[in-house]
Amino acid sequence: MGKTKLFDNWTWKRHLPDPFKNVTAKRTDAYSKYNTTTTKESTLHASTLSSILAFMDIDENNPQAKGAIGTKGNLIISEYPSRRVETHVCVYDKDTGKFIAGVFKNVSSTNSEAYEMKANGHSGSALFFTLIPVAMEDAEFFSAYNQLLSCKKAGYTDIESAAKWAAVMCDNLYRRIENAVNFPEAGINVDISATGNILPLNPLALNRNDYSPEKVIRGRFEILALAPPKPIPDEPVDNTDFAGKYAFSEREFTDEEKLMIPEIENWYIIPPEVVQICRHAKMTTGSTVQMRNFMLRGAGGVGKTEGVKAIAAGLKLPYTYITCSSNTEIGDLLGLILPYLQNDSSDKTETLKPHRIYPTFEDIRMDPATAYCVLTGIYNKNITEDEAYIKLVETVYNDAVKDNGGQRYKYFNTTLVNAIRYGWVCEIQEPSIIANPGVLVGLNALLDNCKTVTLPTGEIIRRHPDTVLILTTNTDYNGCKPMNQSVISRMNLVFDLEELDLDTLVGRVIKVTQCEDIDAVRQMAEIVKAISEKCREQHIKDGCCGTRELISWVQSYMICGNMLETSRYTVLSSVSSDPENRSEIYGTCLETKCKAA
Repeated sequence: MGKTKLFDNWTWKRHLPDPFKNVTAKRTDAYSKYNTTTTKESTLHASTLSSILAFMDIDENNPQAKGAIGTKGNLIISEYPSRRVETHVCVYDKDTGKFIAGVFKNVSSTNSEAYEMKANGHSGSALFFTLIPVAMEDAEFFSAYNQLLSCKKAGYTDIESAAKWAAVMCDNLYRRIENAVNFPEAGINVDISATGNILPLNPLALNRNDYSPEKVIRGRFEILALAPPKPIPDEPVDNTDFAGKYAFSEREFTDEEKLMIPEIENWYIIPPEVVQICRHAKMTTGSTVQMRNFMLRGAGGVGKTEGVKAIAAGLKLPYTYITCSSNTEIGDLLGLILPYLQNDSSDKTETLKPHRIYPTFEDIRMDPATAYCVLTGIYNKNITEDEAYIKLVETVYNDAVKDNGGQRYKYFNTTLVNAIRYGWVCEIQEPSIIANPGVLVGLNALLDNCKTVTLPTGEIIRRHPDTVLILTTNTDYNGCKPMNQSVISRMNLVFDLEELDLDTLVGRVIKVTQCEDIDAVRQMAEIVKAISEKCREQHIKDGCCGTRELISWVQSYMICGNMLETSRYTVLSSVSSDPENRSEIYGTCLETKCKAA
């Protein structure tokens, strides 16, 4: 048995749940009317039975029972209580037959893990659980379900009778899924990839309540709340009068600062989130708590950085940024002290020359062994980043002590410190990729009511009242980690930017590239979206495919004129570093859909 992943061979070998552990799995005394084989045999299926029993628990309104099922349009949404003491959230699209699912370690968790249906992974019971409302639309399944429910209420005193009704339901669901094309009315459309990977829950969609049900069928949802009313869409914003529209400062800027105030490009479409941040920053100016801390989350290419620049333009403030990496430390954000010597003993200015050349933090990150060798003259390929960093600090200190009083130190600040001092808009890019979650916590005093931060020099600087700090982070890149809750709680507003719809994406790319072949751009945009969905479905996370890649593809196509060929070194090369992944994407999403121009 087993033609699809729902009924893969290993699923038939799993132990049956109580109270059916000791009954005969293969039955010739009970089967579905959809069983058109000559043998007329059915088999009890462990994952199907587990889901039916879980549904019965919430069907009886048992206050102790966990789990829930609801609907939203053509979607069936469920929270399945796994025997692993996890909650599996599952979304089934009746039109496409596709599933989206995620695993929550507890109901209070805000992050889901991947749901993988395989022998050493998840059993698929959550998927069957989600299909039960569709299964119940069939009279035979509905009747057998009620019969089994009666057996359950009676305490399974006649386990053989219960097993027969269970066999009918298992066979019914199996035949209607496996032979859906043969039963146009009763067939159940199911589409699962050959790998068994289920498309993961999108964090942004989760935060926007996109998966929240509009109607609850059974049970009580604990992770997904009822969907809120849909907001009235915002009116489009005119770029021509947006610059400076929400300015709240009347101070004079230097010539250098004026050059740092961004200009909004004609092609840029101002999203409502940008307008809301500008409005809140302006309207709370002068109040007890001014709203100056914001966060923008979203997939790569949705326009987070462009959005921050637009905010700076709307507020008429200089814009700067600082980019985080996995090894970012608090010193990278607030500046470093390095030793220097004066050019001349009589020179009292800050024009200084390096005392000696030291490896930078980037040098240490890229090649700690070589950096260590520069400091000590000893090359050891096993030297770690931490060891090289400690040796750097030790060397700087020793050099300073040896310098007979001629040593001078200079503090090198960062763009973030400048923004704090002078009242600029500063974008802190990719904070979720920092390996040490405590790094950003070092800025908490700056983000809350204290509005101060202590620099490595010992100086305590107070945040300028005009300073606007905006954290921008991806949610789908490999290496992204959950943000520290103490940092998120200090954000006045947190916005999740949606992926651009096809028309908006095509319009933006045409304005950026000035490509006149609109049909080609639309086709390429459709392919990029298909690749992006394929990557999520296959859990390919070591690359990216979004707006930036599409723009590069279109530009290359305008030069070379061959859509398929240019896709190789623009889109395909960015998708993944794994040749097998690229080969599959090329065969399924590019080769069959591209037209050679």
